[in-house]
Amino acid sequence: MPQNFEDSHGVAHSQVFPNKVIPHRAQKRKSAASKPSGKHGVRLALFEPDIPQNAGALIRLGACMDVGIDIIEPCGFLWSDAALRRAGMDYLDRARVVRYTLWRDFLDSRRGRIILLTTKTTDSYTEFMFVSDDTLLVGRESAGVPVHVHDGVAARLRIPIRSGLRSLNVAQAGAMVLGEALRQTGGFPQ
Repeated sequence: MPQNFEDSHGVAHSQVFPNKVIPHRAQKRKSAASKPSGKHGVRLALFEPDIPQNAGALIRLGACMDVGIDIIEPCGFLWSDAALRRAGMDYLDRARVVRYTLWRDFLDSRRGRIILLTTKTTDSYTEFMFVSDDTLLVGRESAGVPVHVHDGVAARLRIPIRSGLRSLNVAQAGAMVLGEALRQTGGFPQ
């Protein structure tokens, strides 16, 4: 049976996890009990993730840090993939996951800035001022994000790494930058 709730941005959703989370345009519920429990609005978004283990690890991170996770589809794996379950373990049922079938639907649901983690910038995340309604966006492991996504975000940040190496694993990068955003905004769970 679907459970209805409002995300931290007031958008109504029906949740049937792990099979589907379907955004819909139903009237917003007035009950405070339907709202996620997190006191902060920092979110982590995965753009068309390719690797279920990375998605599972980031969903587990979101559950542990009380941070909402947005999945922008299509995924490069079946949502019910056993590898997703193995990486997320029993934390998946405690995560606040919202799935979007289109980039436009994701954009329409956001308040605040979308901050892209990318290798295609010189701006370091360590020099950036995060605010509590930022959404951190990580791209596909195989290809990052398309140009229209890259050009449409509020900021693009990189993690400084040793010269001659390409990039970090997307789950490691997401965890590092999320940790800094939560530190700056006082968003770590108590």
